[in-house]
Amino acid sequence: QVQLVESGGGLVQAGGSLRLSCAASGSIDRSNTMGWYRQAPGKQRELVATISSGRSTNYADSVRGRFTISRDYAKNTIYLQMNSLKPEDTAVYYCRAVWNGHDLWGQGTQVTVSS
Repeated sequence: QVQLVESGGGLVQAGGSLRLSCAASGSIDRSNTMGWYRQAPGKQRELVATISSGRSTNYADSVRGRFTISRDYAKNTIYLQMNSLKPEDTAVYYCRAVWNGHDLWGQGTQVTVSS
């Protein structure tokens, strides 16, 4: 059974950086799209960034130029490098993988940015 496990969240001051990781355990088809989503208190879950099997990327306007998504096939892991963090980036960040009719989410990791 495939699971997605996120790590790297924490508390950081505004302007700081964090790097999130999402490791897929178990067999996952390489023809997948993976991504990061986030949900702030009282708000709907929103897309942050996605990366396709061919490493094409897509970003929300609010994070473009500050966040970078990448993937390491050898480690079955995706990353989200977050720079110039703002208090409005505070949320639970979720990893997601979609492939061949499968849609899998991780448990989430908290990111808190203090002003």
